[in-house]
Amino acid sequence: MQVLQKTQKLIRYENQQGEAHYGIVEDDVILQLSSNFNELINKEFKFDGVEVNYNDVKILEPVTPSKIINFGWTYAGHAKETGGVANLKEPFLFLKPASSLIPNEGNILLPPSDLTNQVELEGEVALVIGKRGKNIKEEEALDYVFGCTIFNDVTARDLTRTDPQFTRAKGFDTFGPLGPWIVTGIDPTNLRIVTTLNGKVVQDGNTNQMSLSIPYLISWISQVMTLEPGDVLATGSPSGSCPMKSGDVVEVEVEQIGKLRNYVK
Repeated sequence: MQVLQKTQKLIRYENQQGEAHYGIVEDDVILQLSSNFNELINKEFKFDGVEVNYNDVKILEPVTPSKIINFGWTYAGHAKETGGVANLKEPFLFLKPASSLIPNEGNILLPPSDLTNQVELEGEVALVIGKRGKNIKEEEALDYVFGCTIFNDVTARDLTRTDPQFTRAKGFDTFGPLGPWIVTGIDPTNLRIVTTLNGKVVQDGNTNQMSLSIPYLISWISQVMTLEPGDVLATGSPSGSCPMKSGDVVEVEVEQIGKLRNYVK
């Protein structure tokens, strides 16, 4: 047993035997762990002596959350471009179902055209909670973050304009790409987010541009619902959200974390 280093890339994957493991990513090699998520958040890991090539395994979503909490319109530019309210005093809140999650390199499946005709991308930084928390103080909020990953809040934009709330527009299967891994020990409050569609930059922002701070968001939501280890908090998208069509490739890149790539079908 060893103590988990402050900064580490932790990936969840399925090996060629169909077994799911966590591992530590070092370049193109994964150091396989026998530790489960609860052991990892307790800052310990058990290396089982197996090393696998990153390209030889199936990458899974890095965590299986009890809930996926989404904060909308946290960037003024995105609020304005989507008909929202800029510079809110409190967060605009919605949830996504676990059935929306897909991993890095997974396929975003467009719903039938009679359900939606405008599916858009939204690149975001996501937080993975590391310990149970209720009524968290803002100054202690980042202590509850185990690590950071990348989220694409895929959205049926036409439905957000017509439905009284966002569950349907945000909740389709495959509308929650997450990954490729969790990075521990980084500051989520100053991370650049660049989203490309077929290689063209469509979003370029930074979490330091958010109108509501990340510690505030964590504290605020913990007054509403108890945060559990493994919960995912998607912190909102900068401006540049745009439609995707079948055949497109969307990549969300966040500094210090990496790149989340998905294919639109």
